[in-house]
Amino acid sequence: MQSLFKTIALVARHNSPAIGEPLKQLAAALEGCGIKVLIEASAAAEHGIENHTTVARELIGNQADLAIVMGGDGTMLGVARMLAPHQIPLIGINQGRLGFMTDISLDDMERVVKEMLCGAFVPEERILLETVIRRGEEEYGPALAFNDVVFSRGSAGSMIEFEIFIDGQFVYSQRSDGLIVSTPTGSTAYSLASGGPILHPSLPALALVPICPQSLSNRPIVVNDTSEVEFLLTRSSDSRVYFDNQSDYELKEMDRVLIRRYRNTLRILHPVGYNYYDMLRAKLHWGQKLL
Repeated sequence: MQSLFKTIALVARHNSPAIGEPLKQLAAALEGCGIKVLIEASAAAEHGIENHTTVARELIGNQADLAIVMGGDGTMLGVARMLAPHQIPLIGINQGRLGFMTDISLDDMERVVKEMLCGAFVPEERILLETVIRRGEEEYGPALAFNDVVFSRGSAGSMIEFEIFIDGQFVYSQRSDGLIVSTPTGSTAYSLASGGPILHPSLPALALVPICPQSLSNRPIVVNDTSEVEFLLTRSSDSRVYFDNQSDYELKEMDRVLIRRYRNTLRILHPVGYNYYDMLRAKLHWGQKLL
């Protein structure tokens, strides 16, 4: 087999005993094809894998030219943020629940992956967000997000008040439970659950989706992905900003949070025949017979 990728890193979702055997199976199949395989160190330790080379997750970008992720969308999010600076493509094998980004089943894993490594794949470029927090003269970040940047009230339970600027122009002030700034990838996640639009991954756009706004006139808006979104927290006793719901930062009144498109895109490789609308129908159960 003539693979386009010479060194492949395998990353698996943590605390998933059922992933152990498929992980070993795929590693053995790839090595049998003459491919150098690196297994993420924590996954190797969790599943007792000792006969393959391991790599720390933070070093994958320096050592591999492709990463295959076994898990769900949450695992893909974490790996995507880490590999985006290195422009390493990703393949997703679904061992989660919905799996909007992990579209290869375990049953077809070995056959489909081998075909993809020989060039039978559909590439897709996805954008990420880069966020910087400014507090007076201090600056924190940058932090990356693949799905969304979410501003949310904290445990105190009261609404937060904030202002939004786009490219330096005032847009609105709002009192709500928070705000979601979503990429097209994240438009089928928390944004969708909050009434936001579904954005096709190829769209150069960002969606701003209010979370339970006090005023019914506050609606989601979609802006160009070249825009810089500025969030100014004007009143809050307890609020935070979350990045893909996997890391967060406490905010204080008058903090400014700047959100822009990250300089690199992330390339996801899909099997031949992949169709975004087929995926939506399957995951969102569109077109099922009405009772």
